[in-house]
Amino acid sequence: MKFKKSILTVLMSSVLLMSGCSSGGDSSSTDEIQKIKDRGVLRIGTKVDVPKFGYKDPATNEVDGLEIDIARAIAKKILGDESKIETQAVAAKTRGPLLDNGEVDLVIATFTITEERKESYNFSDAYFTDGVALLVKKDDGYNTLKDLDGKTIGVSQSSTTKDSLLKEAESLGITLKFSEYATYPEIKAALDSGRVDCFSVDSAILTGYLDDSTVILDDRYNPQEYGIASKKSNESLAKVVNEVVNEMKESGELDKLIEKWEIR
Repeated sequence: MKFKKSILTVLMSSVLLMSGCSSGGDSSSTDEIQKIKDRGVLRIGTKVDVPKFGYKDPATNEVDGLEIDIARAIAKKILGDESKIETQAVAAKTRGPLLDNGEVDLVIATFTITEERKESYNFSDAYFTDGVALLVKKDDGYNTLKDLDGKTIGVSQSSTTKDSLLKEAESLGITLKFSEYATYPEIKAALDSGRVDCFSVDSAILTGYLDDSTVILDDRYNPQEYGIASKKSNESLAKVVNEVVNEMKESGELDKLIEKWEIR
């Protein structure tokens, strides 16, 4: 009898232990909001080379822009304090991996929503819509994408720009070459030095690199909707983020911020 009772006790203890482990695993994977509250800071992956969206001022080393303001609104919703954000610089190639390995909670970095990307990440509703555009030197005489037949376009690594232009080029019956770079300043430097004939990315981003020697052509390609990305498993966080985005839209706050940053 004692032997049977001992076995029963061991089995019950094992079940309780397994149950406890399972419960802890579920909590750690789903309650991302509580993790952020316990940490006391919201970690944001943001661009630092996109004026008006996410840009690091070399004079102050401060990062600011529309996307930083949106991050502050989310921090206020979750932590009650808009200053409780921690930013980490991301590029088109690194923003996904930084989410995957948990180094950032959210990516707010001119991240275009696509069906393919939605298979890997949660995306909020769009907070800004733009289109792919072309920045060229004024003296080169280019007026349309067709004028760039056989020319080299500078684009960002892992961005949607290249695919957008390839589709348009196919419809026009022209051929384009591409050079991919890690950052936007590198593409602008390549344009200035003549290593590429055009710098292409979304129009609002290009305005930050416009100067007296360059011009943005009129045409726009493939509308780009920017969303806030979180890990696929973090549904509770994604829900709160989407609530903030839609509250900002409905209240008119988002429009005011876009006007504040003079984004066109």
